[in-house]
Amino acid sequence: MGNGFHVQDRFAGGAQYIGGKLRSGTSGRHHEVVNPATGETVYRYELAGTEDVDAAVAAAAAAFPGWSGATPGERSEAMHRFAAVLAARADDFAYAESLQCGKPIKLSTEFDVPGTVDNTAFFAGAARHLEGKAAAEYDGDHTSYVRREAIGVVGSIAPWNYPLQMAAWKVLPAVAAGNTIVLKPAEITPLTSLMFAQAATEAGIPDGVINIVTGAGKDAGEHLVGHPDVVMTSFTGSTAVGKRVAEIATSTVKRLHLELGGKAPFVVFDDADLEAAVNGAVAGSLINTGQDCTAATRAYVQRPLYDAFVRDVAALMETVRLGDPFDPSTDLGPLISHAQRDRVAAFVERARAYATVVTGGEAPGGDLRDGAYYRPTLVAGAAQDSEIVQSEIFGPVLVVLPFDTDDEGIALANDTPYGLAASAWTRDLYRANRATREIKAGCVWINDHIPILSEMPHGGYKASGFGKDMSAYSFEEYTQVKHVMYDNTAVARKDWHRTIFGDR
Repeated sequence: MGNGFHVQDRFAGGAQYIGGKLRSGTSGRHHEVVNPATGETVYRYELAGTEDVDAAVAAAAAAFPGWSGATPGERSEAMHRFAAVLAARADDFAYAESLQCGKPIKLSTEFDVPGTVDNTAFFAGAARHLEGKAAAEYDGDHTSYVRREAIGVVGSIAPWNYPLQMAAWKVLPAVAAGNTIVLKPAEITPLTSLMFAQAATEAGIPDGVINIVTGAGKDAGEHLVGHPDVVMTSFTGSTAVGKRVAEIATSTVKRLHLELGGKAPFVVFDDADLEAAVNGAVAGSLINTGQDCTAATRAYVQRPLYDAFVRDVAALMETVRLGDPFDPSTDLGPLISHAQRDRVAAFVERARAYATVVTGGEAPGGDLRDGAYYRPTLVAGAAQDSEIVQSEIFGPVLVVLPFDTDDEGIALANDTPYGLAASAWTRDLYRANRATREIKAGCVWINDHIPILSEMPHGGYKASGFGKDMSAYSFEEYTQVKHVMYDNTAVARKDWHRTIFGDR
């Protein structure tokens, strides 16, 4: 894996992909992609400036008439080829994703890459199913039907935690619906987004349909969102940055899709399968080293199970193996950067003043001392209104709190500004149904936490944003709904005209 894959050679042309070609940025400022497991630089490139954004938008605008005018079958065929190219390059994608993010290779190989291939295959099929309301004579005199049309050039911004999957989530529904796109990946993790666009070109998707600009948010990102020729913005990232994106987008009356932060509750009722809940809590809180907006972060455990849950989660966390991301036995890789590791550690250190760190709460030394590693951490005894319970930490940290009544458990789950994902653990059908109705989140799992499907929508409530990624529901973001009405009477003077002039 990664054999013969040399990053600096692969992207020697630069980290901008515009009109089907790699090119260097024009900002005059350079940036380094760093392997967070070792602190070593793996790629150095010039950041995009506003001129690069303008060129990418122009390329997307030029490609729009041809791509939007292609038949659904033609777009579908091209995207099926795209999925095949991605599958054939799976090893390279997994290697590059682990290299730039520090993900364990088993996560890249078994989750990120196959999930992206599946997303691509799903949208290849979905491209042929852009449905509107059936034609009918709703008033008797006219035939009405609904068209779904591509909206134009989309400007999207993706985060660093799942660079490949987030590129796919932004690009695929947009282009399946006939739009063209300019994607700005995070400047610290651009590699697989660039490879994704290159694979599209190799599959025969026309130049300019998918463009990548890799630059800083203040420069390339804000210019992209505010660009007059961009008709829609889709952003995934923090709620704070999402508010700034919304300010810029709404000032130019753009369509807006936001997938923002999360603080997912993990509610364990007293009839739950304790072993299943413990395994689910450790997996759900540590996936991607906790750098997942749907990760389990707040475990609420009904009091009869609370002590056993704390004991067993701590014991299981202590078995998790930190190590080289490219070692197949590694369970947990580093955080994305030393700065992020220090941010997570600071949350835990401040919590020591009012809570108990049951396990973890430190960076390992030894062979891992140069990487941005942090041990799996369980915190107990924090108050509901404390920082560590209410704020998004984005690291391998789980906070556990007890509750007594079902009413209290659901109320605590909802007591946060966020509403992206949640889970409830119970053998009782009525409890499960109540949890799915009353927990305010875009996804509620029962007796599991984390699985996602291409066929199902992903998006949040409240401060977690609005709009959906994945599934056919995502087409609501990327299509314009047009009502078309035909007169069937062939009468020159309509009855309703009398309300404007003359008599019946």
